[in-house]
Amino acid sequence: MADASSVSRLQDLPSDPLLHVLSYLSFRDLLSCSHVCRRLNELSKHNPLWKRFCHRHWLLNESDRAESALSWYGLFVHTYSDLGRYVEFYATLKQNWDQLKEFLQQRCPRIIASLKDGATDSELDAVESQIGLNLPNDYRCSCRIHNGQKLVIPGLMGSMSLSNHYRSEVLLDVETAAGGFQTRPGMKLCLPLTFCFHTGLSQYIALGEEEGRDTGELFYPCPNQRASNPSAIDMFITGSSFSSWFTSYVQNVVSGEFPIIRDQIFRYVHEKGCMAMTDDITVSVSTSFLPELSSVHPPHYFFTYRIRIEMSSCAPVSAACQLDSRYWKITTSDGNVEEVQGPGVVGEFPVMTPGKVHEYASCTTFSTPSEYMEGHYTFHRLANKEEVFQVAIPRFHMECPPFRRPPTKQKQSGSRREQEEEEEEEEEEGVEDVNGSPPSWWHNI
Repeated sequence: MADASSVSRLQDLPSDPLLHVLSYLSFRDLLSCSHVCRRLNELSKHNPLWKRFCHRHWLLNESDRAESALSWYGLFVHTYSDLGRYVEFYATLKQNWDQLKEFLQQRCPRIIASLKDGATDSELDAVESQIGLNLPNDYRCSCRIHNGQKLVIPGLMGSMSLSNHYRSEVLLDVETAAGGFQTRPGMKLCLPLTFCFHTGLSQYIALGEEEGRDTGELFYPCPNQRASNPSAIDMFITGSSFSSWFTSYVQNVVSGEFPIIRDQIFRYVHEKGCMAMTDDITVSVSTSFLPELSSVHPPHYFFTYRIRIEMSSCAPVSAACQLDSRYWKITTSDGNVEEVQGPGVVGEFPVMTPGKVHEYASCTTFSTPSEYMEGHYTFHRLANKEEVFQVAIPRFHMECPPFRRPPTKQKQSGSRREQEEEEEEEEEEGVEDVNGSPPSWWHNI
């Protein structure tokens, strides 16, 4: 509490230096200052100070203030009364939503049309009452902006398409998510965030520290296929919090990292520098991990990769050529190396002419969580079939998301020798298929 002499001296100070000092304070400290004395109470409501806070925390501009007919201080207080509990997350999540919608408006209009309006706090409170747990504030904040999307295709959270496999992941509204809230062993206190019609797989968010999960952590569940205990759930971890997960996804979309293909977002990631040029032909590669076709135990990690082959538009007509074969060198994280070669690419023998682009997707599985591939294509010139040359395929890496085993597992049934044989079988599993038909076990899913 300031004594009488210090307050008296404060009253004598000019406004400008005091306002300059106040401009360095947070909105909470500024409000605290308003209770010190009448002079600071008056200065702490200076409009330019609150204009900055309105823009920083609520992304409000002059037109918003004019429409509200309030001062900047009044507008901040009015907005805070509605969204104050989300002040830590609101600006980031609102900016992400705005960037995403602006980017997709022309490219994926069906996705934009499927977004739902924001939920109210009372609706979110009702969901918390239903499941008996609090929702993370960043997730609640996102639901206030847009409460997920309608259960339609394409899904906001990305798609993937191969010859006989398709997935499209919807961002669930909170009421639908509450209907899938899990209390069963292995998935206790987990709420689904996304859903894929085609695979039945969801991403979940942990609402409590149960079974080795951190509160707020996002993951794909992966049942242990060889455990006799159905609660033995491994996890492919996709985020430490909703806000970091959503922000990362949006930035991948709006930066063009995730390509837009046939009005849908495809979750292929292009490794920086993963490009090779041979004469007039450039080859680049992007990859994606498919959790629904993968497992931690037994170790099966399923990846798709998309290859773009492009001939420069400046190339001479005589450079026209046709792809004959491919060669792959695959190196797994445990040091094993395998070489694969064969005719064409996914059954095709593309002809390349100046300006021509050929893209295709293929797949591979590994028994290690990370590996890399590199190789070359063999081409011949159309004008002279005897002129054969190789085009380099750049090295590209494939890494599955971090995964975690449950903290306790029920021992496998059977003798020790049977368990050792199972482990030996796992060690023998390697690359099952490269650049051709999906592996046999895939068709059984």
